[in-house]
Amino acid sequence: MSIKLGELSELVQARYVVHLSDGKRLVLFRLPSIDPSRQKPHESLDGWSYYAMEAECPHAGGPMAESSVDIEDSAYVVSCPWHAYDFNVETGESSVGIKTCTYPIYIRDQIVFLNYPQGGREVRLARLEAVSEKVKLKHDQNSDVLTTQPLNEQSSFCDWAVEILGTADPERKIELTHRLYTVFNEKEVSSSPMALGKGRVKPPDQPPRDGLVEVNPWEIQNPGRGGTVRSRIAMLHALANIELWAIDLAIDICVRFATFQTERNVHELPRTFFRDWLKVANDEAKHFSLLRTRIEELGYYFGALSVHHGLWESATRTAHDLRARISIIALVHEARGLDINPMTIEKFRKAGDTESVAALEIIHHDEITHVTTGHRWLTWICDQEGTDPIQVFRSNVQKYFRGGIRGPFNEEARLQAGMDQRWYKIDNAVTA
Repeated sequence: MSIKLGELSELVQARYVVHLSDGKRLVLFRLPSIDPSRQKPHESLDGWSYYAMEAECPHAGGPMAESSVDIEDSAYVVSCPWHAYDFNVETGESSVGIKTCTYPIYIRDQIVFLNYPQGGREVRLARLEAVSEKVKLKHDQNSDVLTTQPLNEQSSFCDWAVEILGTADPERKIELTHRLYTVFNEKEVSSSPMALGKGRVKPPDQPPRDGLVEVNPWEIQNPGRGGTVRSRIAMLHALANIELWAIDLAIDICVRFATFQTERNVHELPRTFFRDWLKVANDEAKHFSLLRTRIEELGYYFGALSVHHGLWESATRTAHDLRARISIIALVHEARGLDINPMTIEKFRKAGDTESVAALEIIHHDEITHVTTGHRWLTWICDQEGTDPIQVFRSNVQKYFRGGIRGPFNEEARLQAGMDQRWYKIDNAVTA
């Protein structure tokens, strides 16, 4: 059965979620053709290739629409954001032995068609949903606002990272982060990937902030239960502050630990480490932009209330050790967000604030993948060093986290991110 997905002129995004009338969900990828000289039925004349596969990872249901893309052995491979299971977009085969379903795409008369198996009834396209980063920028990405003397076509990843960290203006920070994410990924599938620039530049001890009133964490007023607009603004403002610091944390981990090498079995960090944390940084930029926009829609602005930099204090305590940094930032602070987010979302839902709920649900979904990223890279380091990642995590919590990790825990979300109860639960607490 052939299902029309759209005309080539309409399909300009890198990926789409395909909703079919039988309830099936697929992902349509639009990627640069690897060998344009040998045109195939799923390739357009202007150098694009189209692929379709299951929208959920067969391992644990992770969202393949959020997957990362690599080229291996002259073929595209996508990796699930939850547990990094990889799949060939044409065959569905994986290096870990499981397989996902892929669906042939062909182009005829400038129209993209999906070849879908006949199941005894007619199936049609119900909806085609473009997957975008949803970053709500205030300036055009090509505007002069982003012009900065140190950055040019030859600038390395770490050059960009230090520029982002040294930027005090929140809007410029999220715009530079999104620009780096876009340029880096474009270059990754080209013949000249961006240089990493490991060890050539040094990050600031603490990123600067302009126009914000900073207080100690314990001096922040309780925002209340979300029953009033003022209370919800305070919650959104506090969350926006966290997301702004989270951008810096994800960027800082790349440049501060760029020259990291594992012990015993000496390995440098691969390019996928930098790409994964840049994806986290871009997500955090998206989150800040969503929250900032919502605060403004409610009649306030970011910076109207006092903020604190408690997250960066954790970064300072772990600035000497990548294992400790991942443990505390990704697997304690980010994981705690998974526990708290559903309760916060419910407060906004009870208040009838559906616009804020929509933004907070995007944030919660993304943060599962952020904890997954931390879990993946701490496990990778420990695999190289022959150590137990759970014990390394617990040791770092005892050394560098003030207080204990106590419930209630969102066990389902933590498990989706790779953290079963062994990581955080002994008699309901991991004590410091």
